[in-house]
Amino acid sequence: MEWIRNNLITPLVEQLFPAAVHTHAVFTIETVFKIAVIIVPVLFTVAYLTYAERKVIGFIQGRIGPNRVGFFGFSFWGLGQPIADAFKLMFKEIIVPSGANKALFIAAPILSLAPSLAAWAVIPFGDTLVLADINAGLLYVLALTSLAVYGVIIAGWASNSKYAFLGAMRSVAQIVSYEIAMGFALVGVLVASGSLNLGDIVAAQNGSMVHWFWLPLLPLAVIYFISGVVETNRAPFDVAEGESEIVAGFHVDYGGMAFSVFFMAEYANMIIIAILISVMFFGGWLSPFQGILPDSVFDVPMIGTLLGEGIHWLLVKTSFFLFMFLWIRATFPRYRYDQIMRLGWKIFIPITIVWLIVVAVMVVTNMPWWFD
Repeated sequence: MEWIRNNLITPLVEQLFPAAVHTHAVFTIETVFKIAVIIVPVLFTVAYLTYAERKVIGFIQGRIGPNRVGFFGFSFWGLGQPIADAFKLMFKEIIVPSGANKALFIAAPILSLAPSLAAWAVIPFGDTLVLADINAGLLYVLALTSLAVYGVIIAGWASNSKYAFLGAMRSVAQIVSYEIAMGFALVGVLVASGSLNLGDIVAAQNGSMVHWFWLPLLPLAVIYFISGVVETNRAPFDVAEGESEIVAGFHVDYGGMAFSVFFMAEYANMIIIAILISVMFFGGWLSPFQGILPDSVFDVPMIGTLLGEGIHWLLVKTSFFLFMFLWIRATFPRYRYDQIMRLGWKIFIPITIVWLIVVAVMVVTNMPWWFD
């Protein structure tokens, strides 16, 4: 980043802006560049996560999945399918129902996608690779991920449709119920690490795989992941989009790019949940071989880069949990609404409260290997 600042951004600013604003202009352009470096790969991943989902579910169910649309006359295993889908949706007409609130109808998809993109500002990709290294990063993420429900509520209400409104109400009850369990799980991480800074949380897990928080916080890690599946309205908890009862739920009246933005928000939230569980419970960018292999191994140039800590381990862990999202969808039947509410209120919340007490006792007693 320093090379880009000195050789690209600074000369450009000196040519275009007066000397009085050089510092501010360099800072602004550098920040915009960092945002683009994060958001563009995220959107690319969102597009190809849809492809991966269709391929994975096809494989599990004995089907082929997308295999025709490619590039320049070659199929390339159907890798052009997400791009074809994007072009199709961009050129489809957005029809606003006659009785709908047009402004809110258009704003709802944006309100669903924006928080999931804004949350990336505090995600640490390495020891120093973070856009905004704020001390309250955990609270920031919790607050933003909670805002996505407003897009669902507004979409259901603005459509002026009973089916859409019913789907929105289901989603609100579902998200509120599991938001409490997710919040308690994050409190457990806070107690264990002693910090709200996501980078410090990863640093507190330094040592080896045994020192990662997945072991002392195992019930909270499982609850956080399952609650993340619920929060993103993914199967088997997708009653907000129950085709057999309410004809696709809160986005039943959406089409074209307006619908695709809801679709993108769902997959962007999946990526956020996957990367957060990797950071908070599975060591983030830390290597699973740390503390197992001798330190001399990490001094070897190529091997040390591959097996040592780095952003590649964070991406591997995130990819694993994204695969878990897809595997769960292809495996489990849809829960009934009363079963979802019972799981959230009568099982997850009591377990998280009890385990918070257990974690607090472990921290106070300086239990090895994590808190001594």
